[in-house]
Parts: sequence; C-alpha cells; structure tokens
Amino acid sequence: MKLHPACAHLQPLLGKWRGEGSGDYPGIEPFTYSEEVTFGHVGKPFLSYSQRTRGADGLPLHAECGYWRPVPGVSEVERGVEVLIIQPSGIFELLTGALTLTHFGFVSTLSALKVIGAPTARRVDATERRVSVDGDVLRCEVSMAATGHPMSAHVEATLLRFA
Repeated sequence: MKLHPACAHLQPLLGKWRGEGSGDYPGIEPFTYSEEVTFGHVGKPFLSYSQRTRGADGLPLHAECGYWRPVPGVSEVERGVEVLIIQPSGIFELLTGALTLTHFGFVSTLSALKVIGAPTARRVDATERRVSVDGDVLRCEVSMAATGHPMSAHVEATLLRFA
C-alpha cells in the first residue's frame, strides 16, 4: 500500500524500532528500560504509532499508542505535525509542533496543547517530546510537568530500526 502523499515527510518514522532508555523524575529513583516502537500506515493521511517498554527485570513498565497527523508547514523544510497519544494509565496527550527536515531525516519538537487525565489517572499538567530520526536511529526525549512538579526531563531513549 502506498504512503499517503501528505505523510511523505513522516516516512523516515515508518518501521519497527528497538533500543534502550533511561528515566528520572523528582520523587522517583532513576531507572533503565528497553523500548519497542512501531510506526505504520494504511494509505490514509496519518501514521499509526505504538510503544511498549520493559524494565531491567523484563516486566512491562509503560505503553502508549496513537497517531501522527501531518499539517501544512511554513516551508518545504519545516512541516507541521499533530500527535495524539493515549496511555492505559488514563492519560491522553494532544501535541503539536514543527518537524524540520534535515539531510539525515528530521527533528521534531512537540508541545502538548492539552493533557487530559481520567479521574483515576496521575496528574500530568503538560508534556513535551523531542523526536529525531537519523537514518536508522530514532531518538526520543519526553519531559513533563506532573504531580505538582515543574517541567522536567523524564525519559530518553535511542532506538534502532529492525524492520
């Protein structure tokens, strides 16, 4: 199936990625984890996204899924993107940002327009994500303001494309 033309600048994300990451946040002990991410498409103007992490002990830590939606950008080099992410912990993020094309792939900085929590979810006030693709290397960084703490780095991972 052909990638929708509106998603051409998101093409470097397509595939399955696997790697290692680390995390920290006020009030918790630093940790390491393994991560697997999949970006796919069905020929429509969006990419599907799923992510799973496991702790150093092999037990599941986190999961999330959603969609990356292209929006018109300001130039051929800078494009817009909307990202919708939902977590089974009851948190939904609606992020927007710029995606800057580079000679190696792209860099995208996303900020949450809204973070909505279910009544039983942990309080998260804001999130920011930075995603870059350099050939077959995907780097992800997530910062958040949660549980009364200001915006702080939370997790970062480096993943390699394996399919």
